[in-house]
Amino acid sequence: MDAQMKKGMVDVCILSILAKGDSYGYQLIKDIAPLMTLSESTLYPVLRRLEANGCLTVYSVEHNSRLRKYYAITEDGRRRIADFLTEWAEVKRVYDFIAQGVRA
Repeated sequence: MDAQMKKGMVDVCILSILAKGDSYGYQLIKDIAPLMTLSESTLYPVLRRLEANGCLTVYSVEHNSRLRKYYAITEDGRRRIADFLTEWAEVKRVYDFIAQGVRA
């Protein structure tokens, strides 16, 4: 998959996971694993970018005497998912057009 396309999908996949409930980094990596390989060195910059863009918030909870960062989706994050789905419908129409030409 093209790196730029994957980058946009990683953002929305993370937001989609968070739309189901707040989570922390390691769990996000496990939850996205069936779709794609994602390392910590890739995940945390994405989370920082999503936070900077207002798509998620961060809070800490003590776990085993350590603070664990949790991420929660915001309304802006939910709008980003909706925008992605709209954009994807357009991409699908272009894909179908190209595929029809190849099969003809």
